[in-house]
This record gives sequence, C-alpha cells and structure tokens, in this order.
Amino acid sequence: MTTEFVRKQPEETGISSQAILDYINALEQADTEMHGLMIMRHDAVITEGWWKPYGPKIRHGLQSHTKTYTATAVGIALREGKLRLDERIIDIFPEEAPEHPSENLQKLTIRDVLCMGTGMVDDTPNTEHWLKDFLAHDVVYEPGKAFFYNNAGSTLLAAIVEKRTGERLLDYLKPRLFDLIGIDYDNLRCLNMADGTSLGAGGMFATTEDNLRLMKLYKDGGVWDGVRILDEDFVHDAVTKQNDNATEALHNPTAYDNFVGYGYQLWMCRPEGVYRADGAMGQYTIVIPSEDMIISINETAMGPTNQQRTLDITWDFLKAIHEDTPEDPEAYEHLKDKLESLALPDVHVEPGSPLRNVIDGRGIHIETGKITLQKGFIGLPVGSGITDLRFDCGVLDVMMTYTEDGIENSVVIGTDGERAVNHLNEPEDTMQLLAAHGYFEGEDTFTVHFRWVEACFEYVWRFVFKDEDVTITETWNSMLPEDPDAVPVTGKLEELEIDTVL
Repeated sequence: MTTEFVRKQPEETGISSQAILDYINALEQADTEMHGLMIMRHDAVITEGWWKPYGPKIRHGLQSHTKTYTATAVGIALREGKLRLDERIIDIFPEEAPEHPSENLQKLTIRDVLCMGTGMVDDTPNTEHWLKDFLAHDVVYEPGKAFFYNNAGSTLLAAIVEKRTGERLLDYLKPRLFDLIGIDYDNLRCLNMADGTSLGAGGMFATTEDNLRLMKLYKDGGVWDGVRILDEDFVHDAVTKQNDNATEALHNPTAYDNFVGYGYQLWMCRPEGVYRADGAMGQYTIVIPSEDMIISINETAMGPTNQQRTLDITWDFLKAIHEDTPEDPEAYEHLKDKLESLALPDVHVEPGSPLRNVIDGRGIHIETGKITLQKGFIGLPVGSGITDLRFDCGVLDVMMTYTEDGIENSVVIGTDGERAVNHLNEPEDTMQLLAAHGYFEGEDTFTVHFRWVEACFEYVWRFVFKDEDVTITETWNSMLPEDPDAVPVTGKLEELEIDTVL
C-alpha cells in the first residue's frame, strides 16, 4: 500500500508561495524543457506540477538516476549479508576474469565501483560479453583513487546483485524497497544489456514521486516508517564524498556541481551538505539536509551547461527560504493557478494548405533509408523501419497509418494547436504514450513532431513532396552527432491498401 504524503501550503513549512512561483518561472525561462517538479519540506509535499502532456503517474526515463536505485540494491544486499563492499570483483566473477589479472584488477572491490573508482579510463560497450570485456580493461590507476564516470561499472553492480540474489534487479527490490516506501512496481520499467543483465547504469523508468521517495529514504538515514532498509553507515558513506571528481572539470568545465565529490552513485553539490541523484538531461532528485527538503525534477536539459543552469536556479531558490514566512493567500492562489496550467510551450499551427488534398488518403512507399517511431531510451532507433504509410486528413487532425515489421498501426497527429496523445505498444512495453502534432508549410511540406512522453526526446519529421516523390528528413533534440552514413529517406506517393486502425 502506498502511503500518501501530507500536502501543505508552502508557508506552513517556512517557504513563500511567491518564492516557489519565481523558481518555477526561472526554470521555464532557462534553456531547458521542464516535465515535472515536486518539492517536499518537513516531510510534506508543498509543490507538485507536471507540464502537459507529462503527468504524475507517467513514468519518465531516468538515465543515470538509475544508478542510485542500483546502489540502493547493493546496500540492501549488504544488509542481508549477501555481499561485502570489500569483496574483490574477480572473486565474484571468476569465470569472466582474465587468466592473469593485473595487480590493480586484483584490488578492485565493490566499494571502488560504487564510488566510480574502477581505475579504468575507458567504458565498455553493450555486447553479450560486456562483463568479460569490462574485466579485460587495463586498470590504469589504483582502484578507489582516480575518478572515472562510467556506465559499465554501475551495471556491474546490478550484475553483482542479480548473481548473489538470483533475482532480477527490480524483482529483488520489490519487497525490500518499492513495497516498503510506496513505489508502484508494476509501473516501473528497466531495460537490459545484450546478455540480459538489468541496465543498472541508466535503464530505469520511474515517476517524479518515485524518485522523491527513494531519496527521502536517504535523507532519513535509511529508515522508512520505523523500518530500517539501509544500514546507517552505508547511507552516511553514500551521501558523503568518497571520491574526488575534480578532474570532471577537464571534460565539462561549466558543470560546476560535478567537481565537488562523489559518494555511492550520488553526486555532492556546491551548497554544503547537499547531494543529488542525477540522470542525463536533468533528471535530478536533490536532498538539502539543512533545510529538511527534497526537490525532484524531470526535464530535458541538453548539455552540461543547461543542466548546470537548473542547479544554479535551484541554489538561488534556496536563498529565498525563511522560517518566519507569513501566510500569503494571494500568492498561494497564483501558485496553484500556475501549477494547474503547466504545459509544454504552444505548438505551431498551420492547418490549411492545398497539400492536404494532395496527400489525403494516399500512401507513401518508402524506397530508401530508414524511418521509425520505435526508439530506445537514449533516443536511437530500435525499429526495423516503416515500409509504408498513409495520411488521412480530418478537420482538426491527420491520421498517419503505417506498416512496420509487417504490423499496421495508426497515430493521430493534432493540427489544431494541440498535441494528440496516442496509446501504442503493449502494456508491458517501456514506452506507450506518443504525443504528435503537425503543420503544413507552404504547398509542399508537412512537418510532424513526435515525442514518447516517457522519454526526453522530440523527433521532427519533414515530409517534402515534389510531384510523386517524397523526401523525409528527421531531426531531434539530441546531444549525439548525426550519423554520417545515414541514407536519405525517400519514397513515392501511390495508392496503397492500408486499413486505418481506429
């Protein structure tokens, strides 16, 4: 049973509604895209809001915020006596270890991996033999000393938990964490490595509140409702500096809050005593012990500079906290109105064009290149590619029916200034909600914006028509470089027999 948190007006906990309103406005005005925000103080939720089409029960890609869940599994397994932090990695995985391990590899322990102290300088790609490849890496530095942020080490922690417990990562955590602290296990998802290991470095999808609940456990020293879940010593070490990460300044010089120390899959922050779980593109859950406060954020912030901007705005907000804050009913009403009206920026509207009549009811057969709506957790395509599609134009929307892997499906594209949200895929799939809106540009172009609501990315497809020829280009809000070997996507307008899925 999920225990609902107490809800209070901000002023009841010593924070003005106006200060929170200013905080939200500053976040919106930064070069980022807000998706969700929760603020808890003195164990009461004082602010919660989601920018439509995002919502409180919709899971969101966590990226590296997953690492903190994985570390928590290690902490629970430690408490149950299933592992020790001083255990050597080569003793846990003797079959995958090199025949003649180096002196430094022989020293590598679970504790070293927890604090990003593997001593390695290269990450390991996702293959079926990633674990053997990881242990074959040269351990350049003495383990536990040099900081190297990597994903393979975090997934190694998941592999350790799964090997020692005989359970999948999320299954192991269900009765020991999720059920106890009120996280809906059935709504969680976690992607896998090529060999089936849970992707403990970045594969989880959870809600904004799930993340807040996880970090409340750390704020409260590993205890939830009187039940100890994590050992006090483990929590202390997890939330305090265990490794010096000042070298991060060489790679991301504007990410100032990445240089002040690293715990157990947690980052230390510049304000004294503050720490955070952190996932790419701004998936933050920030704990401020001195203020008895937790701030949980989901957003799309592209690049370290924009992610740092969110943290800078948060530190400015902390300066506005005063315990003797008087009631301010007017500001509170303004804050409530703001939270109820949160939405992504308005979309472009251009519903009328002669092109509507040209494409209505006609098909496009893809001849070259690959275009797919099926995307992985970091936005890369995982589908085989659409072979055929068709547009059926309504008054307020356009239905796109497409065939991929021999399966037909349909997506409603809003053209009236609204994002149409489509329910696709199967209930057990990671991503199921696809928002789409489109507009006509001149007499030859139909532009469509797609986004999987459970993820951070928006994809823009531009269909350019010239007589019977169609060219489709895709751009998206990614930090990844364009594929220089990508084949242009082209097709032909023709009459196709595709039944519209209603």
